[in-house]
Amino acid sequence: MRQRLATLDPVSLELIDESHLHAGHAGARSGGRHYRLGITSARFLGCRTLERHRLIYAALGDLMQQHIHALSITARTPGEVVPD
Repeated sequence: MRQRLATLDPVSLELIDESHLHAGHAGARSGGRHYRLGITSARFLGCRTLERHRLIYAALGDLMQQHIHALSITARTPGEVVPD
């Protein structure tokens, strides 16, 4: 995942596997993993949230259908403050 996300030229990237929190969940039983992603990239400048997520999904490609069941995303540009 990190290698694919590198195509977005991230300034920072935090990827946390939270699959253990979802043990027994239908997606977990079928092999899909749950992740939390925090990514900062200048590529998101001028993009709305949905556009940022589409860029991320495109970078991850087939992993979204095969290996990832859930992905919580915080995508921001350099200088954006993450709300508390």
